[in-house]
Amino acid sequence: MQKLLAEGLGTAFLLATVVGSGIMAETLAGGNVAIALLGNTIPTGAILVVLITIFGPVSGAHFNPAVTLAFLTRREISTPLASQYIAAQIIGGILGVWAAHGMFGTEIIQFSEKLRTGPAQWWAEIVATFGLVFVIFGGIRHKPETVPMLVGLYITAAYWFTASTSFANPAVTIARGLSNTFAGIAPANVVPFIIAQIVGALLAVTVARVVFTPATSPTE
Repeated sequence: MQKLLAEGLGTAFLLATVVGSGIMAETLAGGNVAIALLGNTIPTGAILVVLITIFGPVSGAHFNPAVTLAFLTRREISTPLASQYIAAQIIGGILGVWAAHGMFGTEIIQFSEKLRTGPAQWWAEIVATFGLVFVIFGGIRHKPETVPMLVGLYITAAYWFTASTSFANPAVTIARGLSNTFAGIAPANVVPFIIAQIVGALLAVTVARVVFTPATSPTE
């Protein structure tokens, strides 16, 4: 229960930050989309550092079904626990979106009308998720204590270098489909994003296994 509560609560705070900062940023940016995106980016990267630091020792701080799937593929989490993690992440993400709506006085139940689709965006999600999972495994391999900062910095950067603004998370994608705000994604566009994210995560597992496995000395 500790692990599931940590995953659910952490994902809820992540989505409350993503959606809440998006609403705030769009309100204050005066129509300047670049400023609004910057106002959405910085809080998201910052909250990831905080959440992974405090919840990492409890659950591993996945907050992301793609990350959980990656650890399952590496056999570092059991199938039953992985399934429970994913359920907790999705539920937590939706509750986080609703919490953000409540804080800003908007309708709690919403469906996004923001279209995010097309090959470029799907490719961007493959790249974004590949990078996220790869960074996590690289951090674990070399300096585990830096993973919170690495993830926060990576997502901050990926907001800007990917065409999709780096969702890189199926739970985040589902929850953002339920918010007709700056951070939203139309529900019809959710499934292709999730497929791309899973592809990116599985590719990262494969490449990380090669790159981060200690090299053996040749025998004479």
